[in-house]
Amino acid sequence: MATTVPTLTLNNGTTIPQLGFGNYQVPPEQTADVVSKALQAGYRHIDTAQMYGNEQETGVAIAASGIPRDELFVTSKLNNGFHRPEDAKREFGETLAKLGLDHIDLFLIHWPLPTLYDGDYVSTWRTLTEFVTEGRARAVGVSNFQPAHLDRIVAETGVVPAVNQIEAHPFFLNDEARAATHRHGALVEAWSPIAQGAVLDDATIAEVASAHDKTPSQVTLRWHVQRGDIIFPKTTSPERMAENFGIFDFELTDAEVASISGLDKGEEGRTGPNPDAFDYVPG
Repeated sequence: MATTVPTLTLNNGTTIPQLGFGNYQVPPEQTADVVSKALQAGYRHIDTAQMYGNEQETGVAIAASGIPRDELFVTSKLNNGFHRPEDAKREFGETLAKLGLDHIDLFLIHWPLPTLYDGDYVSTWRTLTEFVTEGRARAVGVSNFQPAHLDRIVAETGVVPAVNQIEAHPFFLNDEARAATHRHGALVEAWSPIAQGAVLDDATIAEVASAHDKTPSQVTLRWHVQRGDIIFPKTTSPERMAENFGIFDFELTDAEVASISGLDKGEEGRTGPNPDAFDYVPG
């Protein structure tokens, strides 16, 4: 790799590259090719999910890459339809089979779904922790968990997630969820890090980008890095894959970080669903 991506240490001692490649909304028929290009570009952290429908194709790309397994960090997430413990156990086995791996580096509960399953996401979390005990997952975590959700699973199981993957970007800082995640000793992974491209048209971010001779996307990703977030921007373009590596050769000033953080719109800035109400289960 031409660029060395910083690593962060999870609360169980596992290290994770701070920059990864996300394949959300990458069509299955394109996934093997796209992930192969990402690996060729130097990415060693791949983020997928059961609900993305492209785990198997991701596995094809990993197998074809020839990259040693211990140089890769692979994440997937539990489908919303499989929260019951026996379902979660079965489907986790399916994830390993589709990826062609004997273990996964990180496995997450994709959404808490507090209005479903009689509000029981604790037994789901307890089940995931068993995968670490069994040696089939190096670490487990959660995604889209609000402060109350985090507090509950930790209080009832005594096990802290390695990460909480949440929506976070300049227009939606999601600071309460970030603070709760850090309070428990977990790391934040930011999905939708460039707000689905909305940062490209922002005047404040454009001004900072111009000052560093960088793109608005690069400046925003750098802002995340300096805040300590783990990011995995999605793109199918090899040019963009390369561009996203160009965030480690400059640094934003404290004033620049503050100006970007000042774009926060609170709940109005959220681009995805609110985890307290989200109840989607694939048909």
